[in-house]
Amino acid sequence: MATIIDGKALAKKTRANLKIECDKLKANGITPKLAVIMVGDNPASKVYVRNKSRACNEVGIEYQEYLLGEDSTQEELLELIRKLNKDEQVNGILLQSPLPVHLDINEAFKTITYSKDVDGFTPSSVGKLCIGEDTFISCTPYGVIKMFEEYNIDLNGKDVVILGRSNIVGKPLIQCCLQKNATVTVCHSKTKNLKEHTKRADVIIAAIGQAKFVTADMVKDGAVIIDVGINRGENGKLTGDVDFENVEKKASYITPVPGGVGPMTIAMLMNNVIKATEEQIKEKTTL
Repeated sequence: MATIIDGKALAKKTRANLKIECDKLKANGITPKLAVIMVGDNPASKVYVRNKSRACNEVGIEYQEYLLGEDSTQEELLELIRKLNKDEQVNGILLQSPLPVHLDINEAFKTITYSKDVDGFTPSSVGKLCIGEDTFISCTPYGVIKMFEEYNIDLNGKDVVILGRSNIVGKPLIQCCLQKNATVTVCHSKTKNLKEHTKRADVIIAAIGQAKFVTADMVKDGAVIIDVGINRGENGKLTGDVDFENVEKKASYITPVPGGVGPMTIAMLMNNVIKATEEQIKEKTTL
């Protein structure tokens, strides 16, 4: 049976350490502040935003929500981002996705100033990650890497197969795993003979949004399984992209859903807000 990677416990430990950092900043008269923009009335987004608010409260980060109506224009969204860019009290800006279909999320990300890009989605953050410079790493991939580190899972020379090529998870994970000297294969909806790729993988990271897609016959004995998927079944229960019950019997390590990658994503957002605050202070003192 696999070792369960406890994302909930690791996230709790991470938040406790970040609270210490936050308290140090507050002792110097600085309270880190996160601004979250949500457009429309997406029920899942509301849940995510609520969880982020709770985590901020626990760490000691000031939290402010900006809610725009479903029919907001692109210019109204960009104008709000520009306003928050200029606001010296705001250290991090997060734009909750998805946006209503008439809005261009990439243009919105481009408008967020790099120093406040706590989600790691601006072209500057993505580019720096690609060339191995210190930057804001998007929160889910960053959380996955922290799990590997916590459980001493060495990616050096390992075959890592990533299922999914989204800008939010799949693509940044390629760079994160390459920096750990892994050999990385990215599979997606157009991949032929998918099982041939997954069967040889030392590590499978599933991020495709299909419930129980990864089955035991796709996994070799002793593989490490990271399940990024969050799918809601007909009974309302959350399940991942991996058939946990059966894959667990073959894996060496596996993340559960819920309680795996999700809590670490939010913990890494808190980490990035503290990082942004500290770097903004450094920038002011060197000017």
